[in-house]
Amino acid sequence: MIEVINLQKKFKDFEAVKNVSFKVEKGKVFGLLGENGAGKTTTLRLLSTMLKPTSGTANIGGYDLVKNPEGVRSKIGILFGGETGLYDRLTARENMEYFGLLNGMSKTDINKRIKELSDILDMNEYIDRRVGKFSKGMKQKVAIARSIVHSPEIMLFDEPTSGLDVTVTRLVHGFIKSLKEEGKTIIFSSHHMDEVEKLCDSVGIINKGKIVYVGTLDELKNKYDKDLEEIFVELVGDKSAI
Repeated sequence: MIEVINLQKKFKDFEAVKNVSFKVEKGKVFGLLGENGAGKTTTLRLLSTMLKPTSGTANIGGYDLVKNPEGVRSKIGILFGGETGLYDRLTARENMEYFGLLNGMSKTDINKRIKELSDILDMNEYIDRRVGKFSKGMKQKVAIARSIVHSPEIMLFDEPTSGLDVTVTRLVHGFIKSLKEEGKTIIFSSHHMDEVEKLCDSVGIINKGKIVYVGTLDELKNKYDKDLEEIFVELVGDKSAI
């Protein structure tokens, strides 16, 4: 389970995340929905321990974000959109092997996991090629596989389908659904309404660093009696958001 409690992040005088709170039950998918610059990525960076909160905390997989960031890191897999962090001179396999070793996996377990993920994400054709010349979609699939090679309980995905074509997007959506079926807990950010409706059990709408709604999609639609796009525009107060 994930419980976020009054999480705040300031950069000098700019408050990027404003006392954000929400819960995600084990085995559920939570969508963090907001326009560009709303605070989605900063929130995920805080939860991933990449940034230290100004105040507040979170309990992630039984570990306190502030008191035990090492424990949190042992429970999570992280993917940030547009920042694959892959080593261009290494092959797809070598990138995954390296990350598996960093997480204390044995070579046998790494090889088994790479085969499994390569089959699921349709990467066998280029698994032993250097990633430097890969397309964006190919790199994103390798980045996703690398981020979960160690089978973490909790996944943090920042706009995992950003800039991908329809075929790769559908594959990623299917993969997220399969992770949920395995009992994984997932938070992913997006500004695509259809993606959130398709994948999420609950949603948090964030605007200018502040959560303006948290709950299930059914609760949200019943409350406002509108479709998700109209509700989103009403809550963020900016039609340019879509």
